[in-house]
Amino acid sequence: MTDIRGLGYLRIQTKDVPRWRELVVDGLGMAEGSGPEPDGLYLRVDERRSRLIVLPGDTDTALAVGWEVRDQFALQRVREQVEKSGVTVDVLSEEESRYRDAEQVIAFDDPSGTRVEVFFGPVLDHSPVVTPHGGRFVTGAQGLGHVVLPTPAFEEAYTFYTEVLGFLPRGAIRLGPADAPGPARRVRFMGVNQRHHSLALCPAPHSGEPGMVHLMTEVDTLDAVGQALDRLGKLGFSISSTLGRHTNDRMVSFYVRAPGGWDLEFGTEGMLVDETHYTAEEITADSYWGHDWSGSEPLAAFS
Repeated sequence: MTDIRGLGYLRIQTKDVPRWRELVVDGLGMAEGSGPEPDGLYLRVDERRSRLIVLPGDTDTALAVGWEVRDQFALQRVREQVEKSGVTVDVLSEEESRYRDAEQVIAFDDPSGTRVEVFFGPVLDHSPVVTPHGGRFVTGAQGLGHVVLPTPAFEEAYTFYTEVLGFLPRGAIRLGPADAPGPARRVRFMGVNQRHHSLALCPAPHSGEPGMVHLMTEVDTLDAVGQALDRLGKLGFSISSTLGRHTNDRMVSFYVRAPGGWDLEFGTEGMLVDETHYTAEEITADSYWGHDWSGSEPLAAFS
């Protein structure tokens, strides 16, 4: 079993911080937190000082995906496993760790070049989380949510996350027709807690900017999802996918296009996995209903 407990944070860079504020605060209803960069946008959804960090820059890209472990002993085990695989690990200084609101952080690149940060001892903010529209986010033992990463080095990346970092396979979906010639291409889902998947890997032509397919966050009611969908429409955001229910994690969600050409998934009613009887499955349809992508522009990761 992996030492990684959940998705801790996502740090991104954007050319348009004000539009991101409209998206995640005015639209999705996250609360503004605090952080070291005066021009940065720090988003709170629970007692963490920030879970999504949006920093100004010349490009739109994912800077780091942060994964949480229990303590310094678990962090050391992860470090040893990664180094044993031949990957260089950077042990961040106390100042660099404090910048990330954690006691200690290690960092390394996965086989696709995605910057991975593993940490313990997140800094908490015990003041009430006052979200602008009253929504309550589902985090806790399930972590922030899930990320889907593009990779041109699929087998290497999948092996790294499962055999080195210990992520558990949580099923897949085949891309293209079943009778297509050549090896099957699949999106593979992986979990580290009861959330069906905290990570998915998707075959892609490149893993450069923005380095992300989507980030999913979950709230506790369907009304909160529907109200966010209405608000985003009024704010002029492009809805990549209509409301629908996924077949693998049972999430009722929609997708909205973020600045930079990737999506945010916003959902509710995600299933909880019981590992005592779960077996990895291959789904043959993305959704039971809804999730119409016909009006969506191509994602930057596939262009």
